[in-house]
Amino acid sequence: MRVLAAMSGGVDSAVAAALAVEAGHDVVGVHMALSRNRDQFRTGSRGCCSIEDAGDARRAADVLGIPYYVWDLSERFEETVVADFLSEYEAGRTPNPCVRCNEHIKFEALLDKATALGFDAVATGHYAQIVTREVPVASGASDASVAEDGGPTSGMRLVRELHRSPNDAKDQSYVLAVAGPERLARAMFPLGGFASKDEVRAEAAKRGLSVSAKPDSYDICFVADGDTRGFLQSRLGSRPGSVVDTSGDVVGEHDGAYAFTVGQRRGLALGRPAADGRARYVVDVQPATNTVVVGPAELLSVDRIAGEKALWFDDVLPSVVEADGWFDAEVQVRAHGAPVPARVRSIAQVSDAYGDEERPPSGNGETDGSGPAMEIELTGTPLRGVAPGQSVVVYRGTRVLGQATVSRAWRAPASNI
Repeated sequence: MRVLAAMSGGVDSAVAAALAVEAGHDVVGVHMALSRNRDQFRTGSRGCCSIEDAGDARRAADVLGIPYYVWDLSERFEETVVADFLSEYEAGRTPNPCVRCNEHIKFEALLDKATALGFDAVATGHYAQIVTREVPVASGASDASVAEDGGPTSGMRLVRELHRSPNDAKDQSYVLAVAGPERLARAMFPLGGFASKDEVRAEAAKRGLSVSAKPDSYDICFVADGDTRGFLQSRLGSRPGSVVDTSGDVVGEHDGAYAFTVGQRRGLALGRPAADGRARYVVDVQPATNTVVVGPAELLSVDRIAGEKALWFDDVLPSVVEADGWFDAEVQVRAHGAPVPARVRSIAQVSDAYGDEERPPSGNGETDGSGPAMEIELTGTPLRGVAPGQSVVVYRGTRVLGQATVSRAWRAPASNI
């Protein structure tokens, strides 16, 4: 196959490209320039897309003997990922820019451009696995999946399942779920079977790749200094407002409600302690009044979630749904959070989800609530600090079943906390 290898300049993408070459594919390397103001060097493990990173990617491509190009996707990145990041925080929600980058850049802009140029697939250094299996062809069903080693047998179709990586510390299935089955049908994750980062570094060293000891990048790539609040203020400006407790009493001031997220404890700068001396957390962000509400930890626990813009993987629902529309699964609301048991169902829109006056929403951000959605009932320990805007991914074992963006979360009864 003709494969476009996305090369960030790090060790993961370099080894992924190497493995694609060694598998016999016709590979071309491409580095995505995502920043409009790239530095010559990045700061330790912070940031990415520097000129240094582009040079590291080029040297890796030279060692592998493959063509190499730099594609300027900075305008698309700014208009989608960065713009979404700003607008979501401004609306009192908590976005995950890595999810949006995978959705709009790596598995939309990059993949679409690769397809237009005649490539069969895009290879990346993500830690996740794609498992291909055959299932019976349902009446009227179409096959959007393509296997690397041939087509399905008669009366069957190929389904590509997204699964967790065996490397729990690096697993990226959570941020990949938003790509959906059709786009993942044209993706390759050569690192999917690696159980540790040390194994990947050893593979890089064995092949003479100079990035074998390069530190991992972390935090938000376009906030290289790690100061998210400072970045938001530089783009959105100062908007002074009040921090209030759950009784409505003013207990502090802030420079912009957009800089706070549900579950936050640090950086509140409260003028006076709670009457009972207990720690207080952000329990709601109200952009309409530019108000941040703080309260005790128990107000962060939720046991029901509604997610908008739901996306399901292929034949998942028909195979798992019970007669009442619900099915058992596990859900995860943070990239490296622990999955928790739940019952899940598909609903037409968020407004169909359960709610009552006894259990008000927790951190209810602004949302249109339209389009396909999902409702989640946690059947074990409540989750803490679930914020609108977060991605919620549904699993069964290691397999990804679906994904949505958190729209509302209902507080758990005190007896369940």
